[in-house]
Amino acid sequence: MPRQIKSHASKVAVIIPCFNEALSIAAVIKKFKKSLPSAHIFIFDNNSTDGTGKVAEKAGAYVKYIKLKGKGHVVRRMFADIDADIYVMVDGDDTYEVEKSNHLVKYFMQNNLDMLVGVRNTNEKKAYRLGHRFGNWLITSCINYLFGHSFKDILSGFRVFSKRFVKTFPANSDGFEIETELTIHSLEMKMPIDEVDIKYFSRMPGSQSKLNSYLDGLKIIFMITRLFKEKKPLSFFTFGSFISILISIVLAIPIVKEFLITGLVPRFPTAILCVGLCIIGAILLVCGIILDEVSKNRRTSNYLHYLSFK
Repeated sequence: MPRQIKSHASKVAVIIPCFNEALSIAAVIKKFKKSLPSAHIFIFDNNSTDGTGKVAEKAGAYVKYIKLKGKGHVVRRMFADIDADIYVMVDGDDTYEVEKSNHLVKYFMQNNLDMLVGVRNTNEKKAYRLGHRFGNWLITSCINYLFGHSFKDILSGFRVFSKRFVKTFPANSDGFEIETELTIHSLEMKMPIDEVDIKYFSRMPGSQSKLNSYLDGLKIIFMITRLFKEKKPLSFFTFGSFISILISIVLAIPIVKEFLITGLVPRFPTAILCVGLCIIGAILLVCGIILDEVSKNRRTSNYLHYLSFK
């Protein structure tokens, strides 16, 4: 019988989402037992076909099986099912410097943080697949620009969380865009957050990444756009309003010039289009103002819920 998660509180909980990581999961568990000997280790197996759960059980971890496929679904269940004061989350592929987890937890507690991110540093060419380093830089730069922060690695899978972060995180993502949502949630709530450099290694021979470079990259971009609209609607809709009115002005300039010279409006359909674009721009601006107030009220409610956890 698999070792199922029991309903009990632990000071530090190690939570590991897994899908077909039988080759590496035992090594990860062993490293955590050495670095954080008092922590409870929980493996969430997401429909693995290589016996990952059984390997994890033999290695001494608690195991729960999640049917809904996707890392976002797994993180949602992990946060809901586990009760702890501090949560250490890492991927089960043995690519992160798990040996440094004790240092991360101490740093996390000393600085009274809500989220600590392990920034991946590596000299191994095989650690990142083709395009991943550029994609990570691009997405991180977008988040920093839109939400006004200076993260180095928002896609890192090695993080430490407080209980109040975990229990107030909405978790709307289904897949690998979950790291982006975690980051944006911490920025919206203005939580105390930080980053610490860690080593990042290439995968073990025979182990394969589950990340689809292009599909998951597009999902992350869509996630950023959606969250930007939800978290900062005034900026989002004001930008749309500005573009609409700018196009209207550009199209109207030759029409106005012609009218001043001849007193005629030869391109009447274009004139109607310009008026329509101006109206759309005004509607977008009003939508942004209204939704910004809604967003502020929602953020206040979420913050009060966040403060209810110690």
